[in-house]
Amino acid sequence: MSSPAYSSSTPPPKSGFGYFIYGAQLCFQPGIRRFVILPLLTNIILFGGSLYYLYSNMSAWLESWLGTIPDMFSWLSYLLLPLLGLTIIATFSYFFSTVANWIAAPFNGLLAEKLEIQLTGQGPDDMSLFSLIKDTPRILHREWIKLKYYLPKAIGLFILLLIPALGQTLGPILWFIFSAWMMAIQYCDYPFDNHKVTFPKMRNDLKADKMTAYSFGGTVALCTMIPVVNLFIMPVAVCGATAMWVDRYKSLN
Repeated sequence: MSSPAYSSSTPPPKSGFGYFIYGAQLCFQPGIRRFVILPLLTNIILFGGSLYYLYSNMSAWLESWLGTIPDMFSWLSYLLLPLLGLTIIATFSYFFSTVANWIAAPFNGLLAEKLEIQLTGQGPDDMSLFSLIKDTPRILHREWIKLKYYLPKAIGLFILLLIPALGQTLGPILWFIFSAWMMAIQYCDYPFDNHKVTFPKMRNDLKADKMTAYSFGGTVALCTMIPVVNLFIMPVAVCGATAMWVDRYKSLN
């Protein structure tokens, strides 16, 4: 049995940012690296294609969007240009992250399970390869639950962005906050789901620890907006979220 990765002389991180950095370290742990490969390849293929499309069309999108601002508010374009640019990048990043997570969900669950065993010497019951294949429909259903939670709120924020001046100023800020929350939900859900913790219970546990959840999700959201870096985010975020589960949430479930 694997020995725990934590030691009494190395206290666990105290912030969401710290867990993200720790997740990057955990990806290279012996016995974990081979479970990182499939999520990493999925992310690289999808993000690589999406980034090419995004940066090929962003200028035209920004010009079209800014063209909707009334002339009396044209001075706001200098403020709105970077905000709208960040919003477009964040939206695309989250969308393709969601698609990548749908495809890689069984492998992300397996990575979370193997890392939990590495960290604690214990893991979820019945997580053999056969069990993983058998559970794939349930895992994908869980992704669908997350998507249903996400879509109404995302549509509301998108409508807000269409309101000239006010919506285009507040919308990007609210969108980033929402993206941070959804990134925390997306990646923390893997270790929670491995233990069959319901989605509402998982969401309530994160709400009770908002500072950690938002700082972790915000770090992930920011990194998904950075070219090249975002290609490697998925396994790092899964590992960081699994460490958070072990330290903060496992004892509650």
